[in-house]
Amino acid sequence: MSMDSTAWTQLYSVMNAQQERRPFDRATLRRIGAFARPHRRRIALFVVLGVVTALLAVATPVLAGAVVDAIVSHGDADTVVRFALLIALIAVLEAALGILGRRLSATLGEGLILDLRTAVFDHVQRMPVAFFTRTRTGALVSRLNNDVIGAQRAFSNTLSGVVSNLVTLVLTLAVMLTLSWQITLLALVLLPVFVIPARRMGSRMAGMQREAAALNAAMGTRMTERFSAPGATLVKLFGRPEEESAEFAARAARVRDIGVRTATAQSVFITALTLVSALALALVYGLGGRLALNGTLEPGAVVALALLLTRLYAPLTSLAGARVEVMSALVSFERVFEVLDLTPLIEEKPDAREVPEGPVAVEFDDVRFGYPSADKVSLASLEEVAALDTRGGAEVLHGVSFRAEPGRTVALVGSSGAGKSTVAQLLPRLYDVDAGAVRIGGVDVRDLSAASLRATLGMVTQDGHLFHDSVRANLLLARPGAAEDELWDALRRARLDDLVRALPDGLDTVVGERGYRLSGGERQRMTIARLLLARQRVVILDEATAHLDNTSEAAVQEALAEALAGRTAVVIAHRLSTVRSADLILVVEDGRIVERGTHEDLLTADGRYAELYRTQFEETAPVLP
Repeated sequence: MSMDSTAWTQLYSVMNAQQERRPFDRATLRRIGAFARPHRRRIALFVVLGVVTALLAVATPVLAGAVVDAIVSHGDADTVVRFALLIALIAVLEAALGILGRRLSATLGEGLILDLRTAVFDHVQRMPVAFFTRTRTGALVSRLNNDVIGAQRAFSNTLSGVVSNLVTLVLTLAVMLTLSWQITLLALVLLPVFVIPARRMGSRMAGMQREAAALNAAMGTRMTERFSAPGATLVKLFGRPEEESAEFAARAARVRDIGVRTATAQSVFITALTLVSALALALVYGLGGRLALNGTLEPGAVVALALLLTRLYAPLTSLAGARVEVMSALVSFERVFEVLDLTPLIEEKPDAREVPEGPVAVEFDDVRFGYPSADKVSLASLEEVAALDTRGGAEVLHGVSFRAEPGRTVALVGSSGAGKSTVAQLLPRLYDVDAGAVRIGGVDVRDLSAASLRATLGMVTQDGHLFHDSVRANLLLARPGAAEDELWDALRRARLDDLVRALPDGLDTVVGERGYRLSGGERQRMTIARLLLARQRVVILDEATAHLDNTSEAAVQEALAEALAGRTAVVIAHRLSTVRSADLILVVEDGRIVERGTHEDLLTADGRYAELYRTQFEETAPVLP
């Protein structure tokens, strides 16, 4: 007879635990307590179930010994039957409590996961765009998955394990000492043979587990990059299939090798402990049998001691590694709290106002702005770097001032990197100004509620981003309550209704990751349809026709004419042909407005705008041979 499956599970968890020693952080414990407080009744019931289960686990060996004694002494048959029925009842109770405990554990653990994930998700949504431009998406998603799951194990596994193991250990030792102190001392003497290999093997196994995780992550990253639409296109254009296959095979082979090494080490470890367990039981039977033959010990006591021995090493070994398990859980909690402790740069004021009704003007008043440094918006662990870049804060907009009157269009033109898109990002508060003010309807955007700002201002960017979802879902993002006829009206005005009707599932057709099942022009018109559906009063177009061919640009321009009608608009364009009719054109260079006026006025002034215009449109006579 060897140790039962529960014992091996506990030993294995100790073996694989991170062998990290660190002090308890009281602040972290208090924050964990705050998350656990709503679940305190379930936690209390969970602990009680653990204690009752431990009591039942010790009762079974004692009753088995009593049955053996009754048989050896030719006792009453009814007594044996009663003991057997009691053992059966305990088994049924253990099974029922096991199912109840597992359900309670799952409810508690999954409830904590829900609370943590929701808290992290909600907090991350409040982070500025700069956070997402620096953070690796996979690292952030890992916080919501791996670290949150690691944190919940502190409640679903470690908590109940420590309590039940303590009760089991105390009761088992008490009963064993009562039955035979000699055999109990022998069991304790053999304890290091179990614990020492588990502790020494733990660091080695943990190292292999970390290596396997890193290798799997590297392989997964390569697959993610190659399987995305842009990555697959790049590989097809410039990659070499043979080399790509060889590189992937090499990474997969390293994952295979570490898997074989881990499985071999586990097998050797389990086999060794199984052997030690069998030898320990042999010693118990040998010494116990000798004492029984001498009349100093009942035969049933020998059986009870053997059964109790299998329930002694597991809690001892588990408790020896309990600190490690707790520390691992604390690390997971700390990694989750690390994200929650990031302070969002954009905060809504408690007394935030609504945007005034009716047509509204957009005003920039002596705006100065510099992008925040990484240490203000990100974490080194999320960027997967040793230290955050402290550079940043250098001013990129220098006293920008202009006003877009209600229902009028202001266009921003200039060289790449001049600061045009930065101006556009300040209007919806993707960033906040360092000095000056951005106003909509005469109210500083920092004083407006986020909901009111979203309802007032819409933006179309050059990438025309769509989610991997249906046409309907991508449109309803703008107005969740929109009726189907309103969806078709928006598509018609965006010159996209015929295309959508021709799709296999119409509005329910999935557009693919980032909308890659549609052409560039179709994606842009889809985002314009979304803008039309939202019916926002202020529109920002940030290079909305960039990277489009002439045919697609013409279709998009028709859709934009619908989108801009009667709305206050800020248009950023590289192609000057798209802004000739703007009410006001601003030329931005090096973060400053260097010229302003209508198309005709700026051409007449023969300044920077005229230079840009000539570069794009001036035709030279062909050179004759």
